[in-house]
Amino acid sequence: MFDKSLHILLLACLLLCAPSLRAEQPPLSFGVFPNLSARQVVEIYRPLARALEKSLKREVVIYSARDFRTFAQRTARGEYDILLTAPHLAWLARQDAGYRPLLKYATPTHGLLVVHKDSALLTPEALRGKTLARADALAVTVLAIQSDLAARGLRAGIDYQLRDAGTHNNAVMQVINKRTDAAALGLHPYLLLAPDLRARLRVLIESPPVSSLMYLTHPRLRDSEARAIRKAMLAFAASAEGQTFMKRGGYGGYAAVDGRELRAFRPYALEVQNLLQEAP
Repeated sequence: MFDKSLHILLLACLLLCAPSLRAEQPPLSFGVFPNLSARQVVEIYRPLARALEKSLKREVVIYSARDFRTFAQRTARGEYDILLTAPHLAWLARQDAGYRPLLKYATPTHGLLVVHKDSALLTPEALRGKTLARADALAVTVLAIQSDLAARGLRAGIDYQLRDAGTHNNAVMQVINKRTDAAALGLHPYLLLAPDLRARLRVLIESPPVSSLMYLTHPRLRDSEARAIRKAMLAFAASAEGQTFMKRGGYGGYAAVDGRELRAFRPYALEVQNLLQEAP
């Protein structure tokens, strides 16, 4: 005679193992630094999100923010499971919410100071008395350009006036449409511009290289989950679609990153921390 207790045990096992009845895991939130428009963020990072979904068997939802300040505040609250952010904000993410470094883009980035190709400005010093568009005061590439200008004796808000454009693309369009004299932006957003737009710009200065955007994971994800995400990202980078993604942005693939590297960005991070404490 079939043992009743064994029957109940087998039935319970079948119910637990049946995929249709198993409780689904909540989606992973993927927070992407808003250096591009929301439409561009989704367009560019959707292939990576799809690859993560396929590998992890879990939905991945892309999030950004309307501006850098909002993104940094959401990061501090730990709203993102997977985080892609600038290195100085990665330092803050680790300090404020315990985020753990995962990978970074291998190719360093640079801050660029660009003018319209027909501009009469030939040197950075000629920016005195002019206007400079920037994505946001918190962007590390913008901070790098402003530092370079300061070293040349040009003080922001005194020797030249700043206009916050919200994104790198918006800053560039201010120059192309001749509404400002120059713009500060990052190398990767510059490379993502349409070729006809880049052809209408001229680069005046390029800052020394700084580490590119970094991926981190929130501490609520287990170590095994973080390792699975890292493995899936590396597999994506090796795929044909991933290589197209890397080439388009000039990212050069993924490279290892650890907490020690973040320490170099502490001065920029503290400057941003002070800006975040000010009224917007």
